[in-house]
Amino acid sequence: MEKQRILVVDDDPVICLSCKRILGAEGFSVFTVEDGESAIEKVSKEEFDLVITDIRLPDVYGLTVVQETKTVQPKADVVVVTGYPSLEDAKESIRLGAFEYLEKPFTPDFMMNVARKVFDKRGWILRKAYIDQFRNYVVPASEMDNLTIYYKDGTWARPTKDGGWEIGVDVRHFLVSGQLLYVDMLMDIKAVAAGEPFARLLSGEGNIYDIKAPMTGVVQATNGHANDAICSLLKDHLCEGWFLWLIKINPITA
Repeated sequence: MEKQRILVVDDDPVICLSCKRILGAEGFSVFTVEDGESAIEKVSKEEFDLVITDIRLPDVYGLTVVQETKTVQPKADVVVVTGYPSLEDAKESIRLGAFEYLEKPFTPDFMMNVARKVFDKRGWILRKAYIDQFRNYVVPASEMDNLTIYYKDGTWARPTKDGGWEIGVDVRHFLVSGQLLYVDMLMDIKAVAAGEPFARLLSGEGNIYDIKAPMTGVVQATNGHANDAICSLLKDHLCEGWFLWLIKINPITA
C-alpha cells in the first residue's frame, strides 16, 4: 500500500528537518518547503494527502497556500498552524476548506498528533486492509494500554478479556542487530515457566534471541502465522508499532 504523502510548509529549516524525521519514522512520505511559493508550485505538480502549513511565511500568507491547495487538490486535507492565532484567520481557514486551524507549538510531536488526527479520521492510520489480513496475529500500538507489562529484551504481556494473558514481542526491538528472519517456536509447547525460553528469534546476521516467558502458565494457543505477520511488518508497517503475540496462556499462581 502506498504511503500517505505529507507536505510541511515552514520557514524554519530545523522544524522542517525534525518533522521529516519524526513523521517519516511513522511511515509517512514527508516533503518540506520553506516558503509559500514553493509549496504552491509543489502541490500543482504532485499529489499530497495532507498539507501542514504555517500561516506566517516569508513570501505569501499561509492562507494563500490553503486556497491554492484546495483548488488544485480538493481531496487533500490542509491544516493551518500559527503562533499568532486570530478569529478572522480561523474563520477564513475553515471557509477555504482547511481541516483545522491550530495554535503552535509547531514541534515534531505536535505535527505527529496533527497527522494522526487527520488520518485517524480517514481510517488510514490503522491501514484497514492490513488489519483485516492479520487481525488475529498482531496487536496495534493503539490497543496496548496501561495494563500491558513490558519486560526486558522486547517481551511484553497483557491480560485478555477471558482471564488469560497474551505474551509476545515488539519486533522493532530486535532489528538493531540485523534483519529479523523468523520466529522459531518450541514444538508441542504445553506450558511455560517464568524465566524459561519458549521461543527464539533468528536474525539475518545469525543472531539467536531466546524469548523467555514472563510468567508461568498453561498454553492455550500459539500464533501459527507469526512469520507471515513478521514479513508484512518488515516490508511496510514496522514503523506503525505493531506488537506480535506468540502465545496465549492461562497463568498459574503459586
